[in-house]
Amino acid sequence: MTAIPTDQATFVSSNPATGEGIDTFPIHTEAEVQAVVAAARPAALWWHGLGFGGRETRLRDWAQILTVRMDELACLIHRENGKPLIDARLEVVGVIEHLHWAATHAAGVLDRRTVGRSWLFPNQKPTVGYRPYGVVGVIGPWNYPVFTPMGSIAYALAAGNAVVFKPSEYTPAVGRLLVGTFKQAVPEHPVLQLVTGYGETGAALCTSGVGKLAYTGSTATAKLVMTACARTLTPVLLECGSKDALIVAEDADLGAAAQAAVWGAMSNAGQTCVGVERVYAVDAIYDEFVARLIAEARKPRPGSGDGADYGPITMPAQMDVIRSHIEDALDHGARALVGGREAVHPPFIDPTILVDTPEDRPAVTDETFGPTMTVGRVRDIDEAIERANGTGFGLSSAVFSRARGMEIAQRLRAGMTSINSVITFAVIPSLPFGGVGASGFGRIHGADGLREFSWPHAIVAQQTPGPLILQSFGRSTLLTKALLSAVRLRYGRRRRSSLEH
Repeated sequence: MTAIPTDQATFVSSNPATGEGIDTFPIHTEAEVQAVVAAARPAALWWHGLGFGGRETRLRDWAQILTVRMDELACLIHRENGKPLIDARLEVVGVIEHLHWAATHAAGVLDRRTVGRSWLFPNQKPTVGYRPYGVVGVIGPWNYPVFTPMGSIAYALAAGNAVVFKPSEYTPAVGRLLVGTFKQAVPEHPVLQLVTGYGETGAALCTSGVGKLAYTGSTATAKLVMTACARTLTPVLLECGSKDALIVAEDADLGAAAQAAVWGAMSNAGQTCVGVERVYAVDAIYDEFVARLIAEARKPRPGSGDGADYGPITMPAQMDVIRSHIEDALDHGARALVGGREAVHPPFIDPTILVDTPEDRPAVTDETFGPTMTVGRVRDIDEAIERANGTGFGLSSAVFSRARGMEIAQRLRAGMTSINSVITFAVIPSLPFGGVGASGFGRIHGADGLREFSWPHAIVAQQTPGPLILQSFGRSTLLTKALLSAVRLRYGRRRRSSLEH
């Protein structure tokens, strides 16, 4: 159920499967958000002053606390988000893995290091180091209320920043528990703080003077976030939605492809930004693949009990989007091989597979964010790639092929691709996570994720006086001419040689 304000100052978080109220939370005002950010600034200086080793120790302590309290956090995710308890536990496992990686690799990625010297100035030592922004604002989503925001929080903290976290209004209790566990590991200063509320609270965080803002959510809201941050030239990281495609080649393991497609589309009730929403199978194996897909799609069932494979639709408004996509596709010639109109019974939706859906319908072009998928028959891999790339989104993709996986993957316009699996890239901490186009920009996870929350500082130090001083009005005319001759000798001949060819 939607979190509805009970008065001007608070709102209630509810269980999406039962409507049970979980707790009441404050709606932080603009002035309150600014006060929280102001408190974070001196905390950021203290946190950065601990150095990489000090921060690593504290973050590993936090990972240990999360491990000990895994069941408590998972139970709260299950209650507030609706996903099955086992999926909630696995989400926490992913969080712990990424937190540990960020803590232990930050020094190697961000600490100052010597880079290549210039032959023009051999007496100068060039170095590059990465410095934190100070305070980072993180606006998190509800579909993976711990894993997704921690892709920003953990890496921002490891880079030396303080963080102000605004969770979704649908999962504030999860956000509060996450911040509470951090305070167990770092009780001295407010290095990680929580603000709660609706869009206005998030907008206030955008204009609060944070050094950088990380947002995960819809493309439409991302544009508003970027507009708000532009007023103060606050840099942003945007991880938005998508319409991710899976390609099934002639030489694919069809059983594995069908199983992965169903899991990628239906797990978490399809509420996964990198989930499978479109499948393109080449003509030669299309019929057999679809038969296997139907068999697999009839297995999972939604619910809130122990036997459920996935939970409810967390955000009630999304129910209307999913219903409209299914009905529009069927009204325009699509066929439902599994599910269909009758699959929608709030707050749950049964697995739905649509075939023969026109490529210009919303079920193919727009993010559905539900347990549905469209399946298209294509002549060959070239057509599959053309259709997969035929959208403004570009977050993730998947390919099933025994021999051509890498070849196909490298032609896809997506920030991430899995070969012979789905969504695997998200749980490998060393890989960057993010998209292109309408799916946003910037990266979390991996070395790129650590650099995303820091800025490079170049320093060049003269080690000994050099014979060639160009930064002077008294520079030697003779040595300057010698330099010009050396440049012509070094680069000019190569240029002439290439021109001759």
